[in-house]
Amino acid sequence: MPHFVIDCSEQIVKLKSPQEINQKVYDTAVSTGLFIPEEIKVRINPFQYYITGNTSDHFIHVFGNIMEGRTTEQKAELSKRIVSELKVMFPEVPIISINIRDFERATYCNKSMV
Repeated sequence: MPHFVIDCSEQIVKLKSPQEINQKVYDTAVSTGLFIPEEIKVRINPFQYYITGNTSDHFIHVFGNIMEGRTTEQKAELSKRIVSELKVMFPEVPIISINIRDFERATYCNKSMV
């Protein structure tokens, strides 16, 4: 926890390596001070087939799944930082976005909890 899942057009991983992209999102999440670095997980899903607004424009969308308890302001700052870093990394990509979703503490479970 947290999990950052990056969906993107396949071309994105040809512009920069998946490792470099994952590391940028990881480093940015660490820089916020909101998370324990060892608990941050980042992965990437490049898509070959997609439509973005009836075009084939390249895109990056990050799904940030975090444990509830952060303020709206903290989540907004996290979003802005990640999008800003990806914008610098990919100035030619027209669609870069993120959304943050809260995990509900009462219903979250992992194998160390059972």
